[in-house]
Order: sequence, then structure tokens, then C-alpha cells
Amino acid sequence: LTSYDMLNRWTANKLDAVVVGVDYRLAPKYQFPVALEDVFAAVKFFLQDKILTKYGVDPTRICVSGDSCGASFATRVIQLMKNNPEFKIKIKAQALVYPQLRTLDLYTPSFRENEHGPLLSRDMALKIGCLYLTTDEVCFRALKANQHMPQGSRHLFKFVNWSIFLPEKYRKNQVYTEPILGRFDFSHPGLMDDRLSSLLVNDTLLQNLPLTYILTCQHDAVRDDGLMYVTRLRKVGVEVAHNHIEDGIHAAISYLGPPFYLHLGIRIRDKYISWLDENL
Repeated sequence: LTSYDMLNRWTANKLDAVVVGVDYRLAPKYQFPVALEDVFAAVKFFLQDKILTKYGVDPTRICVSGDSCGASFATRVIQLMKNNPEFKIKIKAQALVYPQLRTLDLYTPSFRENEHGPLLSRDMALKIGCLYLTTDEVCFRALKANQHMPQGSRHLFKFVNWSIFLPEKYRKNQVYTEPILGRFDFSHPGLMDDRLSSLLVNDTLLQNLPLTYILTCQHDAVRDDGLMYVTRLRKVGVEVAHNHIEDGIHAAISYLGPPFYLHLGIRIRDKYISWLDENL
């Protein structure tokens, strides 16, 4: 958690808040869904009345947040919590900074435009995704060709059809083509699991979600995940605040401290903290 220590301390001090960082187990030693299960267990533990009382937490002002894969875990945890009667009243908000929310279609406009980075290239994103799933070397080749989804998954593409859910300005006249199914001798059950791809849940499961903040960056391979989630949440009536950083890049918030002091990261941090300050 070293790279997030400065951000967590800043958040605690600026908001007079209790901040919990989850040190979940990492791939490739621990693969899907271990990391998500670790995060879910930590949040469930923290939401116990006796734990909230112990740390002086106002149970009406709780937010679950994260960036990148942390935002992916936060998204799914919120979906699970808000549809669980035991916990749904204890989550006021979710804050998602450049979330990665789907594995189905890896030829979205943002993946094409940012194939070579910056910071997160398409190949790097695919390799990280494969390591989270499996050590099978065929995984990367299948994902790179966008032919990794198995037969029988066609019904899921309606949830991630960027030609429907992306605002026109981000499509840039690119033409949507549905990925080819089952071309490679590769299969993994996680590819059709909404615990891996949070965009796969249907609209009825999104209706009960809390106040939401989503930040996306223009020069980011996973930009379109966040943009599609904004569209889908607003469509079902969820209140969403969306910041889009035109000169933004993935992982910028990780470079706040020495030796980088990235000004872009500081701007993203300040937008994120400002929203939390106004809405918690």
C-alpha cells in the first residue's frame, strides 16, 4: 500500500475521515476471484456496527472508492452490498477513478486509440488481465485478437456495446463489430462472470446503487469502461457526477509523491477529494 499512503493520509486529513486501505492478495499467485473476495470481506468486516462505533465512523457517511483495478473491486463490492439488505443502508456513495469494468470486447475506441500507452498500453492491460485469470499462455493471444469469449456468450455483448453506450464524441466514427467467438482453444469461466466484468449486470441490479462519482481520462485504454458505466447508471436513475480529464492518463493519481510530484495526479486527487468533501 506504499504508493497510496500519501493519498490515504491526505484524504483522512482533508475530510476528517477514517480511511481503510485493503491490502488484497495479488496475482499471479492468487488469481480471480481472490482479490475481490479479500476486498469484500474487509468491507463487510468494517461495516459491522461495533467496528464503526470503535473507530467513530458516522454510518450514514460511508463511501467505497478505488482507482484502476481498485475501482473495479469497489464497483462490484457496491453492487453486491446495495443488493444485500444487511448492508445496503450503510453505503452512501461510491467513487471510481478510471475503473476497468469489462473483459468482453477489447477493441473499444479507447483501446484502439491508446494501444501504445501512455503508461498503460493495450498489451500491458491484456497481460495483467491474463495473470489475474490464468497462467495459460494462450490467454494473451486470444485476448489480443479479441477472440477470447466462448460460444454461448453472445447474449452478454448487449451490456458492453460501445456503439450504444458511448457518447458520440468518443466514438470518433469508429464502427462497432461484434467480436468473433471461440476461435482459440482457450476458455475460462471468469470471462462470463460479472464479478470480473461489472458491466455485465442487468439494469435492475443497477437501479439501487448509491450516489456515484466517476473520473475518466482521455488518454487511457480503459476510458470507455467508465464512460459506458456513466451512461448505464444515469439511464436507470442513479445520480452520477462525472469528471473527464482531457489531458489525463491512467494511473496518474499514483504519482503524487517523490520523485514525480505529477501535477496531473494532484489535479485528479483534488477533484476526487472535493467531490467527497461536498457529498459525504
